[in-house]
Amino acid sequence: MELTTVKLVTIIAEAVLEERLLHDLRQLGARGYTVGAVRGEGTRGVHASEWEGKSLRIETLVAPDVAERILQHLAATYFPHFAVIAYMADVQVVRGEKFRGKQ
Repeated sequence: MELTTVKLVTIIAEAVLEERLLHDLRQLGARGYTVGAVRGEGTRGVHASEWEGKSLRIETLVAPDVAERILQHLAATYFPHFAVIAYMADVQVVRGEKFRGKQ
């Protein structure tokens, strides 16, 4: 079994942004994603708009250049205006060719 290192990009955002974020991920080169409802507390306490709906977590496995594009886009487009955080980590996957994304 051969493992390939790719980037796991995780985005925590307001649920109202789901369709916009998924569209952006596809445009930036992600080939797939996983979405789930989440709740939690951070440095500012419980999310102020929790009554409007839960937050969501989007995860995608992508090549390093795609991960960089995604994080740069999120920082420029969403961070100034919405409750969004994002991070990436190296992960090892089987069938690495599935996660290379658009170049």
